[in-house]
Amino acid sequence: MCSMINQITRDKIDALAEKYRSLSHDNSDAVSQIAMTEIPEMVYNSNAIENSTLTLKDTEDILIRDKIAKDYSVREVYEAKNLAEITVKLLDTDAPKLSVDMMLKLHKILLGSIDNKIAGRFRVGKEWVRIGANLGANPSFVPGLICELVEKYFADNESYFLDKIALFHAEFEQIHPFNDGNGRMGRVLINQQLMALDLPPIIIPNKDKHQDYYPLFDEHVKSNKFDGFTELFAMLLLESLNKRIAYLSARKIKRLTEWAKDNGVKANVALNKAKRQTIPAFRENGRWMIDADFQLEQ
Repeated sequence: MCSMINQITRDKIDALAEKYRSLSHDNSDAVSQIAMTEIPEMVYNSNAIENSTLTLKDTEDILIRDKIAKDYSVREVYEAKNLAEITVKLLDTDAPKLSVDMMLKLHKILLGSIDNKIAGRFRVGKEWVRIGANLGANPSFVPGLICELVEKYFADNESYFLDKIALFHAEFEQIHPFNDGNGRMGRVLINQQLMALDLPPIIIPNKDKHQDYYPLFDEHVKSNKFDGFTELFAMLLLESLNKRIAYLSARKIKRLTEWAKDNGVKANVALNKAKRQTIPAFRENGRWMIDADFQLEQ
């Protein structure tokens, strides 16, 4: 099966992945610390996609400073803490492998102290869910559909890995196997699949969800296409790889705007290159950063 992204992008991912693995081989502690510092940002974005009102600073206060303001929703505090707990588990060297049982165990953590009646189990009986203008799968068939989805993922030895992950994500969300937490679980599973391949996790930004993420689900429902997810995950993976390579090898990291000024590049041109990943820039807490010594080819 042909990949949904071109060979140039695949080659770029392969080259950066090889460099990342080489650098991380003797820097496992640094790699772990980079991932740990991302947890508040990862949790904030995933919860915000589901319309959590907590800001990134609120999320940092809860997870890093154990500081909980009186006006925080109790549910949203648990959503942040529970998702962070799952993320830490995935970063462990003995992280759980993809399976139906793993999904149920992680979902139990995700909704723990939020709604224990539906935590850790699939929808059953008359528990139908609506996803925008579409319905999730018939509750009677959810367990079987999820089993088939996992089996199909592991049985596919021909497709490009990002195509497999993209299709899995699109179909998982179309099934919508849980009463609540499907979006967050789906994004958790993307990162579990990436890290199982010795690749870093990605962060899907809340800021761009209405133009870059939500429409992809409608496209899959209408036409069964999932190439948009492959392209999105490819750009985010390049960004994640570039971030780790920069931290593990760069003398200094600076804001993209400063780098552009120093190198005589217009700010909007630099931003466009960053978004297209034609320069090794990456986002950190919403700000674009880059290796200070990176030079454009003449």
